[in-house]
Amino acid sequence: MFRYPDIDEKILNMAAGCEKRLADVYKEADDISEANQYKVLKSFINNRVSESDFAAGSGYGYNETGREKLEKVYSDIFHTEDALVRPQITCGTHALYLGLSSLLLPGDEILFITGKPYDSLEKSIGIQECPGSLKEMGITHSITELIDGSEFDYEGIEKAINERTKIVYIQRSKGYGDRLSFSPEHIGKAIAFAKNIKPDLIAFVDNCYGEFVDYDEPTDHGADICAGSLIKNPGGGLAPMGGYLVGRRDLIERCSYKLTAPGLGKEVGGSLGILKALFQGLSLAPSVTANAVKSAAFAAALFEDLGYAALPAASDKHHCIVEAITLNSPEKINLFCGEIQASSYVDSYVKPVGADMPGYSDSIIMASGAFISGSSIELSADGPMREPYIVFYQGALTFEHGRYAVMRAAQAVGESD
Repeated sequence: MFRYPDIDEKILNMAAGCEKRLADVYKEADDISEANQYKVLKSFINNRVSESDFAAGSGYGYNETGREKLEKVYSDIFHTEDALVRPQITCGTHALYLGLSSLLLPGDEILFITGKPYDSLEKSIGIQECPGSLKEMGITHSITELIDGSEFDYEGIEKAINERTKIVYIQRSKGYGDRLSFSPEHIGKAIAFAKNIKPDLIAFVDNCYGEFVDYDEPTDHGADICAGSLIKNPGGGLAPMGGYLVGRRDLIERCSYKLTAPGLGKEVGGSLGILKALFQGLSLAPSVTANAVKSAAFAAALFEDLGYAALPAASDKHHCIVEAITLNSPEKINLFCGEIQASSYVDSYVKPVGADMPGYSDSIIMASGAFISGSSIELSADGPMREPYIVFYQGALTFEHGRYAVMRAAQAVGESD
């Protein structure tokens, strides 16, 4: 390992030990990346992606062949009937709300089977009162909690499903929760169970942070529709904005009508010259995601050696790019995020502090010195300023960058003990 002059020998030696222990973890991440890279490459080839597909559309965006081809590439990669991939989808929360509000009607109910959903969705659902929420539209929800943070409550799911239940919702990543993320296969078992009770249920998966982390995706295991953000894994660090939904053709059609207008749907929406970045980012996504997974595993190992709990543990299989490290104090979460920010290519001189953010009920601290604002696949760390003060670390387009930043964070936190 390169002997970084601003990292002390203790941390460097601990890091070298972590590297040796993680050899098999790194090898698995690289193997998964290679398989996914082949899948992405074959989709590009089979769909005859060409330079002309990068041409900028404008106005209505009629007959924008590159946009249509990108959506075909996405549907092929995720093995679905159709896809909606648009810069007009502003973020992951928007993609999720778009899907839910498109598919649910007044009187319907959504069942969350991975516990309370991610904080930014609370107002969209109506857990917190907000104009335009699903609750305001007469849509109800129910929640089953996970058992020991790792298993679906199958008995509770069976009791919760009723004649009004239309969607069973699964959040793949931990969000700001203290639990493991789910593999596509594990998600598939819960979907099969729920559909055995009510076959016409729509299985909806929040796939944010999970794309390309495993060999397959939730849509390979029974998910009817998945949603995510292009400034996370599938954008490969190049997509400047956007979100996606992939799934059954009839469901995607409803989502497209909600995004634009009934009768217009996917036929409109100019891409304004960003298609090349969306295609190229997707081409890099498997490799970039593998770097983020290795960086997360390294963070887990190094902070475990310092005596902190990490979830998933360094030896656990990662099913998303997010690493949760329990720091137990606001001072240490400030130190961690401060060093991640100071190790960034952009805005390294900025000191992150907890502050109110749209869609969140707690003050949030966020280190994100990114080329693209809010890009979680780039080096970042964030978390709610609430006990037990868990920091959620993710990203780094290159493993070397992530490893250096984690060592700086470990050095700062370690010196505070």
